[in-house]
Amino acid sequence: MPKRKTAKSSKPAKTSGEQVGDSRSLNKVKLAKKKQKQITVLSEQEQKCLLEQITDLIFKDIPKSQVSLLNDYVESEFILIDGDSLFITCASDSTLQRGQNLHFFFLVECFLLDLTSKGAKYIIVFFKDAEQIYHENPDLLSLRTALIVHLVNNTDIAVQTEFSNCLDDSWNDFLKKISLSFLIISDEGLNQLQTNLLHIFIIHALSRRISIVFISGQESDMVRIYGYRIHGGKDHQEFFRKHQTNIKLCLENLLKNLERSGTEVLLSLLGCLCLEAVKGKGKRDIRYIVCIVSCSLVLEVHNKELQSTTQKQKPPLTLQDVADLIRMYCLSVALLHHLPLSQRIQIRLITNNWNKETSVLIQQHRFCEFLVLKHLTSEMLWNTDMFALPDLHDDLLWKNIVHYYEVEGGQEFGLDIRSNICRDYEYLWSNISALSKTVDVGTPFPLRRTSKCFLTKKSSLSEGAAEDLWALQNLSVLQTSRCCYGQSLVDNSSKMNDIELDNSKSICTDVEKSKKNYTQAQMIIEENQKQKRAEEIQKREKIQWDDSCMSTEREIKDNFKSGIDNLETIVKTFQNKSVKLAIKMAGLNVCFDKWKEHCEDKGEPQKNLNLVVGIMRRIHSLLTNYQDVLKEDDYQQIVKYLRYLGFSNLIATSKHTKVQGEKGQAFTKKLSPYATGIGSARFQLEYMGQYLIREERDDPDPRVQHFIPDTWQREILDIVDNNESAVIVAPPSSGKSEASYYCVEKILRDSNEGTVVYVVPTQALVNQVVATVYGRFNKTLPEGLTLCGIFTQGHWHAALKCQVLVTMPQYFEDLLLAPHHQKWVKRIRYVIFDEICYNGIDVGTEVWESLLLMIQCPFLVLSAAITNPEHLVEWLQSVKRYWRKCAKIAVSENSGSSAAAEEKTNKKSARKQNKLYRLKLVLHEGRYNDFERYVCSVKDDDFTIHHYHPYAALTVEHIKKYGFPVDLVLSPRETIVLYDTMVKVRTNWPKADKLDPEKYIHFKNKTVITKADARLYEKKLKKEFKMWIECDYNQEAGKVLKLLKPPVQCCSEKQMSDRFPHFVEKLQQMDKLPAVFFMLNIKRAGDLAKKVYHFLEEKQRDMQIEKQEPLLTTKLGNIEKSANTKQTDDMKLPCENDRTLVGKMQPENIMQQLEKIVEVPAGCTYANYKAVDIKDLHKIFDYARFIAKHEDLKKLALRGIGYHHAFLEQKGKQFVEILFKMGFIQVVTATGTLALGINTPCKSVVFVQNSEYLDALNYRWMCGRAGQRDYHLLGNIYFYNISLSKIEKLVKSNVPQTHGQFFLTVSLILRLMAFASEAEDKADARGKVVSLLKNSLLSFEQPKNLMVSKLYFLFSVQFLLKERYVDREGNAVGVSELVTRLHCHEPSNFVFANFLVKGLFYKLCHPSHTGSKVFSKDVMEKLVLVLAHLFGRKYMPAAVVKSKQNFSKSKVFLEDLPEDFAAALAVYNHKIEENFGQFLQTFSWLANTTERYQLPISKLDFSSKEQPDSSLASHIMSCDQERIALSPFVCLSGNSDLDLLHAGTVNNVMLHALGIPAANIPILYLKKCDKQGRGMPLNAYVLDFYKHGSLAALSQDNGLHEGEAYRLLRDFAFTVKTISVSLRDVCGSEDWNVVRAFEQLSRSYWEKLERVSKQN
Repeated sequence: MPKRKTAKSSKPAKTSGEQVGDSRSLNKVKLAKKKQKQITVLSEQEQKCLLEQITDLIFKDIPKSQVSLLNDYVESEFILIDGDSLFITCASDSTLQRGQNLHFFFLVECFLLDLTSKGAKYIIVFFKDAEQIYHENPDLLSLRTALIVHLVNNTDIAVQTEFSNCLDDSWNDFLKKISLSFLIISDEGLNQLQTNLLHIFIIHALSRRISIVFISGQESDMVRIYGYRIHGGKDHQEFFRKHQTNIKLCLENLLKNLERSGTEVLLSLLGCLCLEAVKGKGKRDIRYIVCIVSCSLVLEVHNKELQSTTQKQKPPLTLQDVADLIRMYCLSVALLHHLPLSQRIQIRLITNNWNKETSVLIQQHRFCEFLVLKHLTSEMLWNTDMFALPDLHDDLLWKNIVHYYEVEGGQEFGLDIRSNICRDYEYLWSNISALSKTVDVGTPFPLRRTSKCFLTKKSSLSEGAAEDLWALQNLSVLQTSRCCYGQSLVDNSSKMNDIELDNSKSICTDVEKSKKNYTQAQMIIEENQKQKRAEEIQKREKIQWDDSCMSTEREIKDNFKSGIDNLETIVKTFQNKSVKLAIKMAGLNVCFDKWKEHCEDKGEPQKNLNLVVGIMRRIHSLLTNYQDVLKEDDYQQIVKYLRYLGFSNLIATSKHTKVQGEKGQAFTKKLSPYATGIGSARFQLEYMGQYLIREERDDPDPRVQHFIPDTWQREILDIVDNNESAVIVAPPSSGKSEASYYCVEKILRDSNEGTVVYVVPTQALVNQVVATVYGRFNKTLPEGLTLCGIFTQGHWHAALKCQVLVTMPQYFEDLLLAPHHQKWVKRIRYVIFDEICYNGIDVGTEVWESLLLMIQCPFLVLSAAITNPEHLVEWLQSVKRYWRKCAKIAVSENSGSSAAAEEKTNKKSARKQNKLYRLKLVLHEGRYNDFERYVCSVKDDDFTIHHYHPYAALTVEHIKKYGFPVDLVLSPRETIVLYDTMVKVRTNWPKADKLDPEKYIHFKNKTVITKADARLYEKKLKKEFKMWIECDYNQEAGKVLKLLKPPVQCCSEKQMSDRFPHFVEKLQQMDKLPAVFFMLNIKRAGDLAKKVYHFLEEKQRDMQIEKQEPLLTTKLGNIEKSANTKQTDDMKLPCENDRTLVGKMQPENIMQQLEKIVEVPAGCTYANYKAVDIKDLHKIFDYARFIAKHEDLKKLALRGIGYHHAFLEQKGKQFVEILFKMGFIQVVTATGTLALGINTPCKSVVFVQNSEYLDALNYRWMCGRAGQRDYHLLGNIYFYNISLSKIEKLVKSNVPQTHGQFFLTVSLILRLMAFASEAEDKADARGKVVSLLKNSLLSFEQPKNLMVSKLYFLFSVQFLLKERYVDREGNAVGVSELVTRLHCHEPSNFVFANFLVKGLFYKLCHPSHTGSKVFSKDVMEKLVLVLAHLFGRKYMPAAVVKSKQNFSKSKVFLEDLPEDFAAALAVYNHKIEENFGQFLQTFSWLANTTERYQLPISKLDFSSKEQPDSSLASHIMSCDQERIALSPFVCLSGNSDLDLLHAGTVNNVMLHALGIPAANIPILYLKKCDKQGRGMPLNAYVLDFYKHGSLAALSQDNGLHEGEAYRLLRDFAFTVKTISVSLRDVCGSEDWNVVRAFEQLSRSYWEKLERVSKQN
């Protein structure tokens, strides 16, 4: 390869003196030039090595499991799509036939619509240099150009085409201007060259911390989009930085190798052609223009080629042959213009291929087509109609015409051409003739003048794939323990409620009635007695305070902080307000004296304003809560203190401004040392934000004892009293659950028969709710009944014999659909759905919807974040109306009494029934306490903690388009920071003075600024900032946002990990503990907790060494001196005691004393021993003594440390939760197990590790643990080792909306039929079934979706009848019970039943020898292999197969299903294809006829034309195959209804308007291919774990997060256990080998799981 020359600069010659003086510099220059020259050349071997390194680095981190891509998506962010990756992915679709442009454009728009419908915004980029890749494949080149022009002209999609390549400086500048979420790109190109270019793009993106999603493995359902995502990291940055120059050289070399043969000649020919000749002919259709110019160009080129070659070298096609082919092409274009898509879908599928010479000519034509499109888009000579751009030509139509004349022997006009078609054809040919001046092409008719054959028989697949570049590369929890845990979850102030039956309607009404029955005399007597008691209390408490006053003051002087805290505790023990006032005034006086002392201390460098905060807090409290008992002297004292603090403006507005003592300037001078130097309003906002008075009610509600409910909480209490339903939306930790527990108490008080069901999404919440119920309530129940029951996976405890059932959605659904539980269901009085915002986020949570459809009793829906609650309420109200109608019908049917009696009954119960079906929405915005966020980094071996202003996450564009995020609230301090920054940026801001905190109307001269005042100021400032943007002060607004960003330094992950214990220590020094440290890695959670423990141990050891060092040094010196003293022979031997003493003085024994820990010093533990009594501590330790990790947990807890993750036993988790909530443990490292609603209040939440699972919703749940009401006044959020870009996403992203889902499955319908047939109450069962089919959220106000559900039900019933799961009466028969027990695994449950019925498991499960009940290892492993294919399916990206990864223990890739099982599966799939293919065909007639003929994004409509009366068109469009259920665009490639359910094609061929997820069709494909046709291997994690039993290996080799792997394996083990139990029930015998085999497998798998759990 030739070396690249470097440019030389010419400079004037220097004098000899200058040359001598600059000799050293010249040498340096020469060396630099030599070095530069060396690096400008990259050898072929170096280039190959570099490209291999790039590929290895990319695939080293390739994920082996999909994640949901849009969970943390932000509206203002863009998804970047590599246009060429999108292009080659759609072009390689297995359903697409070459040359069918309109079908291709449909595939592209479907892909983009999938993103658009999920709310994503995207930018598509086509690099200029990438165009050269397709010069060897002109049909792709033309198609790519048409796609770009179409997206630019016919859609609103942002398309970037001006950048040369990914290393272009302008491209990097562009990336800096936009906010990207991730890049969608292909990992493999058409050839190795394009693959290399794609990999350079990928490594460049990763080096810029842009995440990568592989387009080939992208999938979606109705709510989410999934993909394989790689995050950019420091290793990518370092690699790119190190090899940046070589990567640029490599890119240049790759582009140089691209061939451009014939381009210049064709461009020159195009330059000679005058496109103006086509202008003014009355046709501005892009299809006609491209056809005319490209065809004339083909004729010109071919003619020149004929003239320039000898007779022997002449092309195989003559000019007349080419003209014939062009005529037929023009006819096909004319037909395209007139034929509607509804007619074109019946086009015949011609299997013949173009022969070799024709293919060459077609490729030449496509290249000319590309040049015309290129020229048109660059020049835009006239206004062209771009409608037909996606449909420039139809190769199948062209081939049909050629086939008609060539194979069918068609005569000229044997099949007539309609006049309009003929006229357009003649127009095309005449223009082609006019442009082809040097070629005599003849007249338009006859079409065929030669007998040349253009078609040949279809070649073999291998030959076609080898020759055609279009074919892409192949591819039992005890009640006592619950009480112990529950008491920790209940406030210390609240006692366990002893529940007694209450026959009254409500407590409030009883109180009101009793008051009405009082006489006036009785009321006067009671009032006098009350006053007398108050006077006695005041007298007694005053004496008590006077006795303890002096000792309290002394305690404060000795230790100010603890003394003040003790004083606040003393206040709470008194009842009389006047006495409490005296105590408060004493505290104020002490605080002010402390401030004066502090100000007079000249050794203090600056004033500690926290002391002033203490003074102002007490003034606020006095003026707010004690105004009615404040005396004049008290007021004067307050005024005096305000004046001393420099808040004279507050005195001016007070009635009590008279202050005794000195006056004038001398007095003012005397006060100046004590002044804060800050305005009163600014001081309160900046330093007292968390202490500002909230608007709280002080009137207790007799219905709840342990807290005073807010107004919105009282609304919930009223709703429960009225037996109404409600949707309650309030932030995390705001008190939703507190109000909901009143519902539990009410049901317990009402009777012993009623039941309340508490439904939560996670096992951790189940444990907490159960413990809370036992901690709050105590009720004596009849024998056989229990207070609280549980029903979860593998755990059934008194579920049907309790008054409070705590369960999870899927298990509650099982109870509702169990016919033998109908009587129990009718006992349900209330259902509480907690954290329903979890709906749609996790797999299986769509069950929430079916539950809400089936329950008839009142319910409470609790949510922390629903972005569309109004829509949800409207839907639920419609469901309520349905059940009201059902109730009326039931009453009318069951009524056998007289009309008068019925009318009387109806009048009595009408009001009660109406309330039963009412539904209300309760919205509560804003947290009680604020959050403040901080970003941490390491600088000079110390931590720098910068405040992160929430607006630092925003951009001007985001605010302009979407406004401020709804839940993004500023603390008062952050509001001041925003104001100051706005003033700094815009010095001439007109409203700066008006919004000055000291002059703001709601703050001005206000002694007590409330939280509501601060919130009002924030809204005003926010509105003003938005006005800046609306008034085009974008530059100033952008500068404000930029200044708010923290100056964070980048630190290595290892550095942050090593310094983690020091960060915990820093938080303790800052008084920010207790804290929860979130990381989504189980091993890391345990390791970091132990790391902090060892840090404290080392710290203690150092302290002891330092303390004992002088003594030990003296002792060691004495020993050495004694050893050096010579002993004489006549000296006495030491006595035994002396020997013992000498032994103790040996150096090694002294060192043992040094290392011995007698007690833990206060500075070497985070445990708060004051928070818990030592007896209670021993009880808690005793509670957890039998768990596997007891010693570890105890050792950590004694240091105030704990960890919490999924591997920890339930008692272990509760052990940590109890001690943390009591305040003993101050540091907890945790995974997501502590995130969702778990009651663990803390001062701070720290995000330690980034993860895919750290999304917008999880972030909000985790943050909700900090700053909880009644615990801490401010929540501190720390980002530790989290990038700024990730922080920005978390802060400004919105939570996902609640969407309806197509929840019907064949399994659910089988369960419904079994329920309806076996139910005792047929009307109740019928009502539930109809509600599920008719009232889904997806069908709400969507009649088409309702019809889909009905038809899906009918065909599911048909399938169940055919396969004998139900009989003709609808009764469940055969193995249907087994299928329904495995319903969550559809379609694997049906496949398993099919294998079982065919006897495949019977053939497999043979004992090791006759008479044995034990099965061999081989049998077990083969059984696991089969089950892994059914119940452990987890696909990996195709690229993993080629990646150079070394696997330590796992095989990783699952072996194929055994042949006999695979054959049975193929037969099963064929049956499903027949049945559900008919369903899709049937429903296609009901699809929207307008939408089905429109492209999804551009909305270009191809249905408006009338069918032409042409026998030729009718002959060509005469396919006899059914093409009803397919999208019409897909039919253009010859696809028929037979292709509907083929593996890998169902989503692409199914009618777009159907709206049915392919996942709801119960087919289990043997093989699965990605979008590029490459096989995707199954992850062998189930079988690998069975063989080696190592979670670490699954994490390292199989690419599964340990927590995810454990969950998946646990689910698999439960599945095997379910099968084992079900087989025993179905067979009625335990002696069947299949039953024994599954029992053996279940035991062994659980043993392995338990072993792993203990190890971790």
